[in-house]
Amino acid sequence: MAKLNLKYATMNSGKSIDLMRTAYNYEENGYRVLVFKPRCDTKGGEYLDSRIGLKRKVDLLIDDDTNIIEEVRGKYTGLLKCILVDEAEFLSPKKIDELFILSKVIDVPVICYSLRTNFKMEGFPGSTRLLEIAENIEELKTLCKCGATARFAGRKVNGEYTLEGENILIDGEYNNIEYVPLCGDCYLKKVKKIDYKNY
Repeated sequence: MAKLNLKYATMNSGKSIDLMRTAYNYEENGYRVLVFKPRCDTKGGEYLDSRIGLKRKVDLLIDDDTNIIEEVRGKYTGLLKCILVDEAEFLSPKKIDELFILSKVIDVPVICYSLRTNFKMEGFPGSTRLLEIAENIEELKTLCKCGATARFAGRKVNGEYTLEGENILIDGEYNNIEYVPLCGDCYLKKVKKIDYKNY
């Protein structure tokens, strides 16, 4: 029976690139894949838009009213071998549950790409649910500027780290917003401004 899979990482780790590479590998061998993303991820519109310029059209934009199982079951048969979901952290827990059920109903693996935490080191509802129910979990790694593995993202507004603002602000839509991958040590020092001497 097919499984719900999670590949998680911080910003700039190549999640969308890995998704597009995986899709290409299936398609190169004659198989069909479907690519989903949340409608609220407006970066790229109906396309996945990687930081290195690669793009791919999305097959389904998901919002709270989308019945994922009904959208897929009965419409895509035969050579469908994989469903790939970008920015899954923005999905509701209910939609994550639907993806889990879908993998069983049509017996096709679902691979979700997701951030684990937001810029405040807090879980997104979608990524938290994925960590609870995904049957395979893999971390994709990227580096902090200090050379350590980055597992967190700091938000900069006008070049300064901040812990203020809405949970979801898409970089590229707001000229003054930037996300920076950080290791735990750099996150505490640069974003939370923690001085270890005081502990």
